[in-house]
Amino acid sequence: MNTCADMKLGIVAIGRNEGERLRICLQSLTRRPGAVIVYVDSGSTDNSVSLARSFQAHVVELDMSRPFTAARARNEGFAQLLKLAQDIAFVQFLDGDCELQPDWIDQAIQTFQEHPRAGVVCGRRRERFPQKSLYNRLCDIEWNTPVGRVMSCGGDAMIRVQAFQEVGGYNPNVIAGEEPEMCVRLRAKGWEIYRIDAEMTLHDADMTRFSQWWKRNYRAGHAYAQGNDLHGNPPERFREKEVRSNTIWGLLWFIPLAWPLHAILMLKIMHDMKSRRGLPTSDAFLYGLFVTLGKLPQFLGQRKYHRNRMSGKQSTLIEYKTASTS
Repeated sequence: MNTCADMKLGIVAIGRNEGERLRICLQSLTRRPGAVIVYVDSGSTDNSVSLARSFQAHVVELDMSRPFTAARARNEGFAQLLKLAQDIAFVQFLDGDCELQPDWIDQAIQTFQEHPRAGVVCGRRRERFPQKSLYNRLCDIEWNTPVGRVMSCGGDAMIRVQAFQEVGGYNPNVIAGEEPEMCVRLRAKGWEIYRIDAEMTLHDADMTRFSQWWKRNYRAGHAYAQGNDLHGNPPERFREKEVRSNTIWGLLWFIPLAWPLHAILMLKIMHDMKSRRGLPTSDAFLYGLFVTLGKLPQFLGQRKYHRNRMSGKQSTLIEYKTASTS
């Protein structure tokens, strides 16, 4: 059996105006000798392209006359990788605001070796500055999900090239939640997704305003609705539970007499996070409160998706982040 060091690896990072965050990302990628690195830029107006080239990354500049999605960016990065090195076995995808942790690649490849049907391996994504804002802290809590064989991954993940090719990669028409959508198709082909207890990336969410949190949840609602529209039929019934919950609880926000029910929901979530995840009371309360509040923007995001679908309008990227300073 090949050792981890023998496995040919490709890395695809995507970004737009990430500034110093991208520098940190690229520095972390150079720790892996021999890895083929592709950076996909989506219309940056800062020095992202020249910065990536200074780190010897191969750069793909997206044609922004076509609708942009992260899924499209990752697909084009993957295609460029295969042009550069056809013998790549695994691809590490990550966002340009993430720093890859030093031991992650070997641990992920080892998991692939232990599980021949593993199509995706992901680990622990942490927030770089969880104390900077309560919104950053919420991200850090959200990303701390159970380990083992799981249903889906996030944007940072290592993927087996064979599995990626078999399902045709990401769906470029999915503007958010493209990773779980692809995982539905991977699992339908018999591939498995694993989340292991290992540090994978440090992410700089840079969420300091309520408006950013709102837009991120609005985007999540759009993703739930689109995912359910694509794969909502049996046996998968993808995102059916989330869409139903957001619809019910989102509508109840418009009925003031029903607001006490939201307090009950918040306490239930808080209890679950304390008992199942072992969160301290303060974090469990914060999470429960904002998950409950988030039902409203998520419901509105779902409604936006269906309005666009019925009118034949193309959904466009929903961004919550501001450009970083270099």
